[in-house]
Amino acid sequence: MAEAFDDAEELGSGEAAGAVGGAPSWLGGGGGGEPDTSDSLKTFGAFLQGLREFHGLSREEFGERVMLSRHTIASIEIGRRMPDEDFAARADAALGNTGALRKAVKHLARQPGLAAWFRQWARLEAVAISLYTYECRVVPGLLQTEAYARTQFEQRLPPLSDEDIEAQLVARLGRQRLLVERPHTAFSFILDEHLILRQTGGPQVTGELIDHLLEMGARRNIEIQVLPLSTATHPGMDGPIVLQETPENRWFAYSEGQETGQLISDSKTISVLQKRYAKLRSQALTSEDSRGLLKRLRGAL
Repeated sequence: MAEAFDDAEELGSGEAAGAVGGAPSWLGGGGGGEPDTSDSLKTFGAFLQGLREFHGLSREEFGERVMLSRHTIASIEIGRRMPDEDFAARADAALGNTGALRKAVKHLARQPGLAAWFRQWARLEAVAISLYTYECRVVPGLLQTEAYARTQFEQRLPPLSDEDIEAQLVARLGRQRLLVERPHTAFSFILDEHLILRQTGGPQVTGELIDHLLEMGARRNIEIQVLPLSTATHPGMDGPIVLQETPENRWFAYSEGQETGQLISDSKTISVLQKRYAKLRSQALTSEDSRGLLKRLRGAL
């Protein structure tokens, strides 16, 4: 998944309540930064702030009660981040148990855009039985190391604040639990060789990344293949391909560009993408040969 796609996962749909004591950060969490806020988010945030102040709690004190940082509380109160129902329940319990927050959170909505598309994808992804990813722009978020991800966030334009960088790191690393918590899900990744040769973050970060790829590729449910530079033409020339299969054996795809994205459910389009992915699999190095190439690239650093 490309960087923009991974940005959507963290901030698009509830990274705020993400990762401490709530739903997984990839559930509920466009483009180059936070999606546009909505009037309902601002109203919820103002109501939350009013209740918090009525009870004489600082953001830090309230955050301790709901297991979130004061920075996340601030983001929710100004309408930048989408709270989920778990957060609303914890907040309600900490602020008088009126039930108002639990009722209000059900009516929240963002402005239309990438984040909404990603929320649908993320909910499907969390229960998928197959997930296929071809990437030619950036190492997929599910496979990134913390140092690699931090490099991506620190180079973002427009720049992110330190707090936003840390929040996105928590969400991205949290989403990676899919790889270990779903041992029966078949994960397939095809990576262009130049993603490693670029040495994003420098030799040390690249070395750690290769070690991580080798470790993850050794798991029974994860296949990592490298598409070598010597492959002159291939069906991924139009960009990344991301496919997933649900427990009901329905297939979905996700496509994106800069500041845009969409969930694809059209069977004819998905059929085309499946054919392209199958061809890419046949052109990429086998898993064993890919491991050999990665080891050689590691040794050359």
